[in-house]
This record gives sequence, structure tokens and C-alpha cells, in this order.
Amino acid sequence: MKLLIEQWQSKYLVLRLAFFQVQSANRNNFLGVLWELLNPSIQIGMYWFVFGLGIRGNADVEGIPFVYWMLSGIVMWFFVNAAIIEGTKSIFQKHNLVAKMNFPLTAIPAYVVMSKFYVHIIMVSMIVIIFSVAGYIPSIYYIQLLYFMLMTYLLSFAVSLLGSTLAVLVRDVQMLVQAGLRILFFVSPILWLPDMLPQAVQKIIMLNPFYYLANGYRASLLYQEWYIIEQWPLTLYNIILVVGILSVGSFLHFKMRDRFADYI
Repeated sequence: MKLLIEQWQSKYLVLRLAFFQVQSANRNNFLGVLWELLNPSIQIGMYWFVFGLGIRGNADVEGIPFVYWMLSGIVMWFFVNAAIIEGTKSIFQKHNLVAKMNFPLTAIPAYVVMSKFYVHIIMVSMIVIIFSVAGYIPSIYYIQLLYFMLMTYLLSFAVSLLGSTLAVLVRDVQMLVQAGLRILFFVSPILWLPDMLPQAVQKIIMLNPFYYLANGYRASLLYQEWYIIEQWPLTLYNIILVVGILSVGSFLHFKMRDRFADYI
């Protein structure tokens, strides 16, 4: 409850700082904020070349060209990856804000995650335009896309809040989070389908939150199905998971925040 109150009271601060964060992160680049889109675009091109053309021989996935299938799932990943990595480092790096007595410290990971969410909204909008031109017309199933974007944001914020708190005590947490994200990325159905694996392994992979989010984005953008309802056990599991991480992160943050300045 304390977290929700502080976040609500800091909402304008978070939105403004997130905007300045996007600008300041690219102020020394000639192309400026365009790099926020160019970097993931270059990676998408590489993944399409290696996994789409190289490994799959440009074959369709469930009747959908690989490039569209990949785009609908990987757009979530670029946001989550950047938001959690930067969010985990946020409190340690913003030591000038930590030293201020009255600054709401939960706003630090919040505005760092929000700055990446601005870029995510632009990328999703671009993909919707690309898909529309390709013949995948927006439908009523886009409504659940808003839910999956919200779940993606909450997961990123929850992990960032927990990670940024622990990283103040142990710097290695940043490296562990990066390694963990890399593992979860390659064991999620973002670039490949786990259909060939044994049923027991598939069930384990389904516990990966990126499994649910990637398939949710695809169901909204391509497959036109109510994934949130049809896969309700996964929906329930992921809501509990996010609430659980958020609760643990909030508990540790408020318990230790008074000593952040000493540790930093």
C-alpha cells in the first residue's frame, strides 16, 4: 500500500523525469533519440537473418511469415530487457537523488522503466502500422494488447524495484540479472517454438513470464484470439508472480531505503 501511495503521489515527477531520461541518455549522439529505435531495429535484422533465413530457411511459422511472427513477440523483449537492466542499476547510479532527504526513492526505478516504456509505445505503434500494411488489420483483439503492455510494464518495474534494492548491497546482482534475462530470452518462444520438446519441458518453459507475454502480444496482433481468457491458468499464474515480486521488492525497499546512502 505504501508503494502505491508513493507511486501515485510521484506520478507527474516520474513522467517528467522519464522524458528527460530519454533525452539525456542520447544527448551526445548525432542521431539523438533515434538510436532508441535504430538499436533494436539492427538486432531484429540480425535475428531475422540468422534464425529466419539461416536456420529456418525463411519458412513460415504456423502460416505466418517468420519476420512478422518474430516482430510480434520480440517487441516486448526489447522493452523488458532495457528496462530491467537499467532499472536494476538505477538507485546505485542516482546517488545524488538518494542523498536528498525528501525524494521518493521508489520513483527512481519507476521513471527509468517509464523512459523505456515511452520507446516501447512508439515501437508497438510502428509494428501495428507495418502489420496493417502487410494485411494484418487491427481488430477487437487489440484491446488485450493494452493488458499485456501493462503486465509487461508491471513485471519490469517489479523486477527493477527488487533488483535495484539488492544491487545497492551487492553489485553482482546487476550481472546476475543480465545473465538471467539472457537465459530467459533463449528459453522463451520469442525466436523459436518449443513444440518439439517433451511435454514436461514445455510445461517448465511455460513458467517463464516471457512465454506468456510473447504469446499474448502475438495473440493480440496476429492470431486474433483471447489469449488472456483461453489461457487463464497462465494469466492467473503471471498475475500472482508479478504481485509476488512487487510485494517482496516493496518490502525490502522500504525496509532498507534509510540505509541506501550509507551503502552507496
